[in-house]
Amino acid sequence: MGLLTFSINLTLDGCIDHQEGIADEETHAFFTRLMDAHGAMLWGRTTYEMMEGYWPAVARGEVQATPAVRAWATQLQAKPKYVVSSTRTHFPWAHSHLIAGGDGLRAGIQALKDATPAGVLLGSGLLATALDRLDLIDEYQLLVHPRIAGHGPTLYAGGLPATRRLDLISTTPLRCGAVAMHYRRAG
Repeated sequence: MGLLTFSINLTLDGCIDHQEGIADEETHAFFTRLMDAHGAMLWGRTTYEMMEGYWPAVARGEVQATPAVRAWATQLQAKPKYVVSSTRTHFPWAHSHLIAGGDGLRAGIQALKDATPAGVLLGSGLLATALDRLDLIDEYQLLVHPRIAGHGPTLYAGGLPATRRLDLISTTPLRCGAVAMHYRRAG
């Protein structure tokens, strides 16, 4: 069984707006390595739609991009992508698959973890809250940016039923001032 790892960019005040992070060569390379270490990507519908609206064009060379950005897009194109949705059923982006939301969410995510020994990388804030409420997230790879956004959306704005205790696995400072933090659920 593979682990479910939640990874996201966030500011010091917890903002997860994708426009608030530092999108440089080093941060893209960080996320490309993280994606390479996992067998599949997992998103909610909204994140999937944001991603499918941009990254396939970058992978096809239709958008000018740096080498690190192009590498991310190319590898993302080939990676299995799973989308949790209760409202959309057709996902035309290469290697995209539906996991039904609602009552079968726990079973669907557990089946994905069981079928993906290299692990699953989760990249949606709202979905992370739902999956953390179901005790399905095993690890957290957070890239904390040296910014205070002063607005939302914020991580876990919907709350959790209890505090999550985590063990620190590693920290890695990046040249831009962001810090990659790797945590595992405390056993």
